[in-house]
Amino acid sequence: MIVNRVPTRLALGVPAGVLAVAISAILVSAQSPSPIPAPDTPPQLKILSPTTDAYVSGPTLLRARVDPADAAQGVTFFVDGRQMCTLTRPPFDCDWDAGSAVGEHQVRAVATLAAGGRLVQTVRTKAIGYTERVDVDVVQVTVTVSDGRGKFVRGIPRSAFHVAEDGAPQTITHFASEDVPLELIVAIDMSGSMAPAMPKLKKAVKEFLGDVPSQDVVTLLGFNDSIFTLTRKTVDPAERMKAVDRLAPWGSTALYDVILRGIDTLGRQTGRKALVVFTDGEDQGSHATIADVERRLQASDVTLYMIGQGRGVTLAALKKVMERLANPTGGRALFTDSIDELHDAFGDLLDELSNQYLLGYSSTKMKRDNQWRRISVDVDGHREVRARQGYRATATK
Repeated sequence: MIVNRVPTRLALGVPAGVLAVAISAILVSAQSPSPIPAPDTPPQLKILSPTTDAYVSGPTLLRARVDPADAAQGVTFFVDGRQMCTLTRPPFDCDWDAGSAVGEHQVRAVATLAAGGRLVQTVRTKAIGYTERVDVDVVQVTVTVSDGRGKFVRGIPRSAFHVAEDGAPQTITHFASEDVPLELIVAIDMSGSMAPAMPKLKKAVKEFLGDVPSQDVVTLLGFNDSIFTLTRKTVDPAERMKAVDRLAPWGSTALYDVILRGIDTLGRQTGRKALVVFTDGEDQGSHATIADVERRLQASDVTLYMIGQGRGVTLAALKKVMERLANPTGGRALFTDSIDELHDAFGDLLDELSNQYLLGYSSTKMKRDNQWRRISVDVDGHREVRARQGYRATATK
């Protein structure tokens, strides 16, 4: 064994005891490992849209996030093994057409890191038993059944539903009552006429969005004399709230134009499609007319809900416009500026949306003649039934 001996006194005259303490401290310090700095948090990749187990069809947003954002040189999306798009900077968003059927898909995002290497995340969307393919000649009808006391009735069998078109019985070929996908568009009037009601409007919209189930996809539109996409097919509540907070009133009101935009956006979506419009009901700047909107609603299967705000709560003429547009679609119009009453109404509306039945039938009238066809739906044992009142059989282009 080797022993290092320390002299009892150095030439500088330092006492041996003091020197021993100093050397001991140096030896302990030398033997103790230096603190290791905490490693940086590794980059993370997350697919934001679509989410796992989502139902998708038609135009669908592919969206991913990399944290930190500058860690990635690019993100590439693959769907069912096929490359869809490559993005080289945030936001990592691109559009994908999922087709007319709600089917199972594998969505994979691959991030190429600036420091080298890759990150990969995969999600799977769900198929639905409603139908393997949506035929363009299948008329889709969303039906709401209540018990007369404001409660929605669930669990009604397919055999209890009866559909007629222009009085002629139709054969129900498609039926779904559970796990029916819902795509929701919320359009918010941000025109100058809404300025006095804007604080209440923002609160009302946020109350509504806060109650939307997390699995439901929501697109937010703002409109005045132009139409702005605030969020696209998001399930993130925080993103929705931030978008509402940024609203500022100005310009005129293109109410009819935004309804047409909503119909176009929802047009290819399979399942339940609802458009909720917060507005005072006064159109001031649309290119379209109310007759144009009615015809487009008649040719679609979108359910329209109008939430009267500002002058739309008190002026009879504006309320009449909103009811005229919403009621034939199987939707309705709500009029109150009380936040408490609105909260109850929103809860009722969302309960309705989650307890609807989806029926489909192939019309016995084969000719597409642009004529209005009246639909009636009866449900055995129930008198409170609400559904679209008809449709226009538009000619195929």
